[in-house]
Amino acid sequence: MKVWMHTVIILMGAAMAASSGGAVDAAALDYELKLEVMLPKAKRGGWFQPRPAAIPQPGKPGIPSVVMTVQKALGSDFFTGLSVMRTDDMGKTWTKPETKDALGWHDAEKGMKVGVCDFTLGWHAPTGKLLGIGHTARYTKRGFAGFGHRRDTVYSAYDPKTGEWSPWAVFKFPETPNDKYFFNGVHGQWLVEADGTVLVPVYFVPPKKGFLLVGMVMRCKFDGSKLTYVEHGKELVHKVKRGLYEKSITFYKGRYYMTMRNDRKGYVAVSDDGLNFGPIKAWTFDDGSDLGSYNTQQKWVTHSDGLFLVYTRRGANNDHIIRHRAPLFIAQVDTDKLCVVRSTERIAVPERGKALGNFDATAINERETWITVAGGEAFLARIIWSKPNKLAGRVNG
Repeated sequence: MKVWMHTVIILMGAAMAASSGGAVDAAALDYELKLEVMLPKAKRGGWFQPRPAAIPQPGKPGIPSVVMTVQKALGSDFFTGLSVMRTDDMGKTWTKPETKDALGWHDAEKGMKVGVCDFTLGWHAPTGKLLGIGHTARYTKRGFAGFGHRRDTVYSAYDPKTGEWSPWAVFKFPETPNDKYFFNGVHGQWLVEADGTVLVPVYFVPPKKGFLLVGMVMRCKFDGSKLTYVEHGKELVHKVKRGLYEKSITFYKGRYYMTMRNDRKGYVAVSDDGLNFGPIKAWTFDDGSDLGSYNTQQKWVTHSDGLFLVYTRRGANNDHIIRHRAPLFIAQVDTDKLCVVRSTERIAVPERGKALGNFDATAINERETWITVAGGEAFLARIIWSKPNKLAGRVNG
């Protein structure tokens, strides 16, 4: 088996979460951050969107196999098909990226190609399959064809018993009179419910509304091969440039939380049922000041003793970075006030003079959660918890 030996860059010390009220326990959570290189720079293009998920290994409790998809960015929003890596020793060694025809480009209309990007993985225990959900993008010979072309939500399943991926398939939304206007996108963390159903945050463009993206969460069934629609919740509208999109959801202490991208600010909302979220609230620090995260994603890190947010922001001597997309920060969330506790903020992945691509945060086992990101190289920031995460396996992040 060909493997890539990771490189350890730096080991950062532990930090205790500070108290900000009843929703943040001052004595709860200590952790270390350990940063590593998973993949060196590629000869052509830069690595982008490394997205892992843990698969239980029989007879090895707490030591899952980790499968990760990754792709190369050949230009702005121009991505190759997906490659797959795997580690069976908690990231000490990785198999080299292997392209998969099932996750590659297809022929599309007018001589274009259509591929999959923003693919996010999660273990679906009821079926024993690894489920990946993402969306399509269309390409010409010159690169990304632009946002005027339809995007579809797509999915594929990996069977650990056979080692095979199913060819990616387009998710079928209920038919509507204006279906052609839908711009179906998935860019973030989704959630497997206790009953095996899947909560997936998506967004779309309503008819005659210009490029205003409307967010919602849908409930789906997954039978091990096919992902099907069941219902969807309240539509969230924000009439600011491009609306609400690229959302991630999690479940923590009886409530569902969703974080959302907007061109000007990041937003958060809460739900009791996982479908109906709102009202939306702009992300702030606990002193009321703007978090400074805009026009990019945020992701959840969910531990049984604390909820955290991973994000980028202004105001970190990073004006030289496009959209301030580096460094990556992590901080604890006050779940009562729906804000980020400034005193708990730490740098998870430092900036190196350029933007870091779309990142992920994934619970691997009770002791580790991984933040994965790429900006040429592919990085892994291990969160090593001082206390077991009893939610590992319940949430993606």
